[in-house]
Formats: sequence, structure tokens, C-alpha cells
Amino acid sequence: MMTVPLRAPVAEMSDRRPHAVVVGAGFGGLAAAVRLGAKGYRVTVCERLDRPGGRARVFEQDGFRFDAGPTIVTAPFLFEELWTLCGKRMADHVTLKRMDPGYTLRFADGSQLAFASGREAMRAEIARFSPGDLAGYDRFLAESRACFETGFEGMVDKPFHNLSSMLRALPALIARRADRSIYALASKHVRDERLRMALSFHPLFIGGNPMRTSAILSLISHLEQEWGVHWAMGGTGAIVRGLCDLIAAQGGRVRTGCEVARINVEEGGVRGVTLAGGETIASRTIVSDADAAFTYSKLIEPRHNRRWTERRLRRAAYSMGLFVWYFGTRVQYPGIGHHTIAMGPRYRELLRDIFDRKILADDFSLYLHRPTASDPSLAPPGHDAFYVLSPVPNLDGRIDWRSAAEPYRLRIEAFLEASFLPGLGKAVVTSRVMTPLDFEADYRSLKGAAFSFEPRLTQTAWFRPHNASEDIAGLYIVGAGTHPGAGMPGVLASARILDRIVPHAAEAATVANAAHVS
Repeated sequence: MMTVPLRAPVAEMSDRRPHAVVVGAGFGGLAAAVRLGAKGYRVTVCERLDRPGGRARVFEQDGFRFDAGPTIVTAPFLFEELWTLCGKRMADHVTLKRMDPGYTLRFADGSQLAFASGREAMRAEIARFSPGDLAGYDRFLAESRACFETGFEGMVDKPFHNLSSMLRALPALIARRADRSIYALASKHVRDERLRMALSFHPLFIGGNPMRTSAILSLISHLEQEWGVHWAMGGTGAIVRGLCDLIAAQGGRVRTGCEVARINVEEGGVRGVTLAGGETIASRTIVSDADAAFTYSKLIEPRHNRRWTERRLRRAAYSMGLFVWYFGTRVQYPGIGHHTIAMGPRYRELLRDIFDRKILADDFSLYLHRPTASDPSLAPPGHDAFYVLSPVPNLDGRIDWRSAAEPYRLRIEAFLEASFLPGLGKAVVTSRVMTPLDFEADYRSLKGAAFSFEPRLTQTAWFRPHNASEDIAGLYIVGAGTHPGAGMPGVLASARILDRIVPHAAEAATVANAAHVS
């Protein structure tokens, strides 16, 4: 049976700009759409879920509003740049609030370290927490700045499409001892094991094991000190809505419930997409913000892939998974800040259980998010909204989450009740969980990995799927699975790279017309 493609709206049919299709409406896809619109393209964003945002989508439940995923904005200029491209100011549409402290670490011994806003305030906190390590902290921060200059300013928004580009980057990487782990770098400069943990845990925000993630990622510490930790009032979803408004103002379109079943390839180049319902959308410029491994293994016929074959993708190393419990309480907990990180009694050993042994350990480290500390509108009056996140093995761990999820949630609830949130069990009025199974089902993430490929040195820059497909003309990749990697700054930078590699719409139209004539 033949399915007749649906007709495009009249306004789209009369728009003669070259058409670009973006697969997925996560931050990478939405940022890509804005940048393509600024280059003169008419853009259609296809999002299979019922709302935009991808991992940054919003859940609304029982009067509570929960951000599903990312909550910490550390490079606001990457968002602000998107509004500037459209001749607008982000501050007129989205309010970013600088957190002070950015977050607080609580350790198993009961001590805590607040990541204060501003360098001198942070130095004073380090002097209070571990006086003998202040000089070492200063040295670590100096190295963090140097790593920022190498890894962020020097690499983050530059494409690595050939081996020579990687070779050009090597001297700076060698100078920064990129072969050394971030934990080893912290251990070189400070002696207090708690402080070593505090200075090295950041790769977990992007799916990396601090024991083997490159010391280059210490750049995150400089990023936080220089630009601060921010929160979008109304939740991260407010940024998603703002980006969708930018796309609409450019004449683009975000279609939800719009699942791309196949990226169509002919004569070595993209020709459009086929949706799950049979509709086809023609385009010679396609940007995939879907999981990179899913894009190459499921959306493209194998005969078109020479480099990123399914076998190669299966053999790659992937990030850990996440267990996330979203809950609302009938009471408020004013003693809990916006961002709290509870470090478990083990560090190296827990990381080994998660990344290598892939077992669900008896202990855990947690990130507790209480957005109502900054924005009470996210919960009914007198209530609090939370989510708590626990790094867990990805689906290679063969944990049966259908039976393991609720016991694990109860263990986390008991810990929070004993440590942070007294009376929690009786205070919870709404609840939902996400496990690696949900990441696989909702986000099409291979192995349920929360952040795509693990950010090892051997899976960095040129060694990741390239921003411009190696095999298929007109196909571009953004998001966590390409260069530079996961996290809000990473996926936004992957879209920024499109400015360097996607031709302006007028040039693309000329090429397409020449091909049609020939």
C-alpha cells in the first residue's frame, strides 16, 4: 500500500528558501535550527516526542513542573549568542539567575563545601574547608584556565574532520598532559581526598569517569568561576520555549509527535526524511540531533555507512546510565539549596562499579535538585519540587530495571529522609522515575547511556562521529554524540560548528540548481 505524503502548509510551499530538516528538538537541534535560519534556510524540526526539549523537556504532573534533565547553565553566552543572531536579547525573553553558591557538596563524614560565586569567595571557602590546600587549589585553578584555553577556546567550536586537524591540536594537548585523568590532576595539587573529589567529579555531568576522563575537562572549573552557575527562571523549559519562539520568528517550524523513520540517501547525499507515518520531507541539508549511534545504526541504511557501522558503534565505550526520581512534597524544606551533591562513602570504587563492573552498588552518590528554592512557581503553594539523580550502569549491566527501580527508589528515599529531608516518605504527593530503559525508549539512546559516547581521550574530537558526516553529503550531526560532546555547552557548541561547515542558503541553492540542470 502506498502512503501519499501530506501536503505542506501554503506558507511553506510559497517559501522559496532552501529547506533544512533537523531531526530532534533537544538543545543541539534547536540551536542548530536557529543557526540554519540565520544562514537563510527554511527549517523544519522533527521531534518524535510530544513536546520539544529532548533530554531538556518538561514534565507536568499534579500541579508540579519538573525539568527532565539539564538544570545547570555554565556558559550563558552560548545561549545569548542565539538570540543575538536573531537581532534580539535573551534577557528580554528568558531570565537567567546566577546561583550563589552554585551548588553545595556534602560528604559522607557530614562536612560540606559550597561552590561560591566569585574567585575570592571560593578561595575563602577552600581556606575554611582545607586550609593546607589553598595554594594547591590556586595551582589547580591556573591549570584549569590553561585547559580552558586549550580545550574550549582552541577546540570546542572547531570541526575535526580530518586527521591533520587532530594532529595540529596534539602539541597543546600534550602540553596540558591530556593523557592524565582529571582526578590525577586534582591529586597532584591538593591532598584532602574530599577536595580531590570536589575538583574532579565534574565529568559525571557529561557521562565521564573522573578516573580516566582527560584532565582537559578541568576547564569546567574555570568555566564555572568565570561565568558562574545559572538557573533559568521558570525552569530549563523556559529556554526551550524561547528557542522555539526564535525558530518560529525566522519562519521555521517545530513539529512534535513527528518521528523520523529514515534519512533518505541517494547518490551519496541526503535527499530528505521519511516519517514513521509514511510522509516524506524533501531536503538536501539534514542535521541530526538524535543520538549519533542511533542515527547511523537505525536511521540510515547500512549500505551508506562505511565508517560508523553498527559493529563499530556496538564496540564503542558509552557513558553510564542515570536513575532519576522526580517528586513533589506537601511541605517545604527551606534548609536545602537549589543544587546539592551528596558524595557517597566510596569514590574510586563506586565509579568502578558503575563504569567497569556495571553492577548496582549498595551505596550511591546523588545530585539533589530543588528548583523551588529559586522559583516557587514550579510547585503548588506551600509545596516543593525535587528531582534526585543517581549515576548507574548503562544497559550493558543487565540490571532488570522493571523490578529493580522501585527498591532502588526506596533506598534513595530512605537515605534522603535520614540525611536531608526529614519526614520525606509521608510528604511525597507526586512521583515518577526514569531509568536507563527510559533513556533507551524515549531518547533512542544506545544501551540507555545518558550521555552517548563516554568522553575518553580516545573518543574525543576526530575520534567521535564528525559534525559533517564522513560518508554522506549534506548530513550533519549535533548533540552529545559528536564533537565536542555532552553537556549544555558541548551540544550548543556542536551547533555553533555548523556556522563553519554548512554553506549559506544562497550557496546551497546555487549548487542544487546546478545539479538539477545537469
